[in-house]
Amino acid sequence: MADSVHGPASFWTQANALLRKNLIFQKRDVKSNIRLISVPIILCLLLVLIQNLVNKNLDTPSNRCGCKCVDKNGDGKCEEVCGIEYSDLGQASNCPIPSPSEWPPLLQIPALKYRAVQTDFISYGGLPDDSCKMLGSCPATILLTGSNQTFGESMGRNLFSSGSTLNSSDIFYSLAYNILGSESHTEYVNFLEAAFFSNLPVYYVQSQCSSNSTFSLPLEFGSVAVQQEINCLKGLHLWRNSSYEINDEIYKGYSKGNQEGKINEILTAYDFHNSNRNGFNVNIWYNSTYKKDKGNLPMALSRIPRTVNLASNAYLQFLRGPSARVLFEFVKEMPKAETKLSLDFASILGPLFFSWVVSQLFPVVLIALVYEKQQKLRIMMKMHGLADGPYWMISYAYFLVISSIYMLCFVIFGSLVGLKFFLLNDYSIQFVFYFIYMNLQVSLSFLVAAFFSNVKTATVIGYIMVFANGLLAAFLFQFFLQDESFPRGWIIVMELYPGFSLFRGLYEFSQYAFNGNYLGTDGMRWNDLSDGKNGMNEVLVIMLVQWLVFLFLSYYVDQIASSGKDPLFFLWNSRKNPSPSFRKHSLQKQGSKVFVQMEKPDVAQERERVEQLLESSTTHAIICDNLKKVYPGKDGNPEKFAVRGLSLALPQGECFGMLGPNGAGKTTFINMMIGLIKPSSGTAYAQGMDIRTDMDMIYTNMGVCPQHDLLWEKLTGREHLLFYGRLKNLIGADLTQAVEESLKSVNLFHGGVADKQTGKYSGGMKRRLSVAISLIGDPKVVYMDEPSTGLDPASRNNLWNVVKRAKQDRAIILTTHSMEEAEHLCDRLGIFVDGSLQCLGNPKELKARYGGSYVFTMTTSSDNEEEVEHMVRRLSPNANKIYHISGTQKFELPKQEVRIADVFQAVEKVKSKFTVYAWGLADTTLEDVFIKVARATHAFNVLS
Repeated sequence: MADSVHGPASFWTQANALLRKNLIFQKRDVKSNIRLISVPIILCLLLVLIQNLVNKNLDTPSNRCGCKCVDKNGDGKCEEVCGIEYSDLGQASNCPIPSPSEWPPLLQIPALKYRAVQTDFISYGGLPDDSCKMLGSCPATILLTGSNQTFGESMGRNLFSSGSTLNSSDIFYSLAYNILGSESHTEYVNFLEAAFFSNLPVYYVQSQCSSNSTFSLPLEFGSVAVQQEINCLKGLHLWRNSSYEINDEIYKGYSKGNQEGKINEILTAYDFHNSNRNGFNVNIWYNSTYKKDKGNLPMALSRIPRTVNLASNAYLQFLRGPSARVLFEFVKEMPKAETKLSLDFASILGPLFFSWVVSQLFPVVLIALVYEKQQKLRIMMKMHGLADGPYWMISYAYFLVISSIYMLCFVIFGSLVGLKFFLLNDYSIQFVFYFIYMNLQVSLSFLVAAFFSNVKTATVIGYIMVFANGLLAAFLFQFFLQDESFPRGWIIVMELYPGFSLFRGLYEFSQYAFNGNYLGTDGMRWNDLSDGKNGMNEVLVIMLVQWLVFLFLSYYVDQIASSGKDPLFFLWNSRKNPSPSFRKHSLQKQGSKVFVQMEKPDVAQERERVEQLLESSTTHAIICDNLKKVYPGKDGNPEKFAVRGLSLALPQGECFGMLGPNGAGKTTFINMMIGLIKPSSGTAYAQGMDIRTDMDMIYTNMGVCPQHDLLWEKLTGREHLLFYGRLKNLIGADLTQAVEESLKSVNLFHGGVADKQTGKYSGGMKRRLSVAISLIGDPKVVYMDEPSTGLDPASRNNLWNVVKRAKQDRAIILTTHSMEEAEHLCDRLGIFVDGSLQCLGNPKELKARYGGSYVFTMTTSSDNEEEVEHMVRRLSPNANKIYHISGTQKFELPKQEVRIADVFQAVEKVKSKFTVYAWGLADTTLEDVFIKVARATHAFNVLS
């Protein structure tokens, strides 16, 4: 293994390593990317197909401008001529109108059943009794206020004339001179005034109506002739003391009237403020319900100009007398080209379908993050030196770029196939909206990923959220948007949910695209965002704030969940330059006196050695100082002591083997050393750095071979080593050499194995790669948790040679269940039982200390078992039977009582008496020592 460059990898080196790994992973995921991008493409094509089918059914002769065959030259041959004069009312809307008709300006008169009357919920006076609705005589009410009541009352008297001047000789002057109004609702365009083509009456508003107050006038507008009946309607003006009273009367009457089915509508209201002869300052209230019901209609189509004209004329008459006025003669529509009847059906469905398209990136990012968490790949990278800063920067940017490319393809393809949703709305607004939401979605994915640890669960929940968001938004939230009586404040509250804010933005795009296509105008432009009825402005602000909040929360939760930091970590001063000297843990003496008295001499000697090393600050690769881990009791169970005051010191160049039965606490000890869990008390030092405070620095010089292989299935063995080598600051030729040597050392270099994806590796090949990863970059401290599990004998022997060479200049802690491996690799061994070290020493010392006996084994028939036992007792009175089953017996014979020659002679004698199927005499093995220590400890714990 090549030596690494001194010092940890820089921020940008780590970022480069992670980016290269992500790009390779993305390259291998081509099929998934194709499936992902095919969803919006298929959806856009489906919308185009639906759009074409709808418009094909709409494009019929009955929906085109009418035509007629006309003989223009008198030669008996006719030519087809099209125009509005040859069309019925259904066809006329599609014809060209070069000179639109002139229509008299109107007021929007409340319907008779809605006109304001005195009710129990309106305390203000002056309104008529509701019996007027039975008589059809309810007036149209105007409310007035201002700082000068005398001036206001004078203005009110000037609003309406006291007599009719209707005549047919100069009809437009006559109509302009009088104040006309209608209960009819306006349309999107004003080529035909709805008031003259409905069954609703047209009124002229007067201060008083005579008994004979109905006129029938013949009106001609272009080629359209109308016999219009015009009725007189009394106009009532009432003074209120303040604008507050007007607001209260208007909105209380309207909202409570809705609940009782008795809507109290007024015609209009004026606040003249400080107006007088020297200045005119007025605010005008108007009922915007009709405007909103038809979408964002121009003011002229909402019959507002006539209301403004009334106030202007009233002020002129106040200044100049009754004859002074500005005649408002007519309104007319802009000229119109020939149009075809078509509906932008794609824009109608756009908010629902496109919210699904945009949101499907959420589970994609969520699954990728949870996969790294489930497979422990994130912590594996962290243990090999990847800091939080590079991880967050590259991961966030990586997902944001993928999301942006996805959305760019979506918008480009939607535009190419001709969807008005994209073509009519300003692309810069679309870019800002999608870019902010992509950031919000990525941030939200990071935050939600912290609460999942299983990919399947995250997948199901993620896609449920996508479809549920779209359905809830389309079939619940959209109704609130379209309901003008629903408070706008609650709409903003609902938009705080990201799914609804996304839908609201798409809804605004669709409305502007639909109206623009229908009216032949542009879609949303930047100046439209200043319109109070446009919700895009508030949506952009909400999403921008949410993005920043979610980004902060996701980083905060990640620091607590993955890094194990205290929830208030930001309040404490972090150690930026940890000292390489050891620090004595203040709790190491606590409760240790009784514990030390019960320890074996070799374990107690190691504890004393640790204390001396801590006092003298002698450099050792690893020092564990009274390390403890206690799990709190649950459901009435007592506390679980996983590690009980472990003290251990390893110099550079030593391999320490930790033996123990399952559940003894070995993995818990390793997890504390590599930073996965925090110790309950005590501490440990790696290269002089404290595992409680300096894990980020320890990771840069540490290697880990976990118990289970933590690998990306789509990356090759070589790519794994390149990635982890870069994290250890290997670059250029040093990196290439280190990777090749690592692959060769674990026999993964030849036969194309190095460039095969690890998902196709066997279990043994994955294990060898994990060992190579733990050793690349020359880490000074290495932890190997059962490294040879699943290897065949030849591979295991090869791996042992690798570890033997590697331990020369580093400290290795190795856990294993193989006594042969422990004896072959480890300089010292510790048998770990029930959370504590029971013995410590090299393999020969342990066998000598705990194995001062021979193991004699003999297999005979069951009838001769007693004779065999008598023979053994004669050889050694203190012999101990340790095994007995079906004629096979095993005894421990103290070495000081038995000579090997005597055993051979005794066996020869019994062979002459009965049949001996097999026998053997063996010295104590390490396995015997392990079993003996484990049994003794278990028996002691049961008795205690």
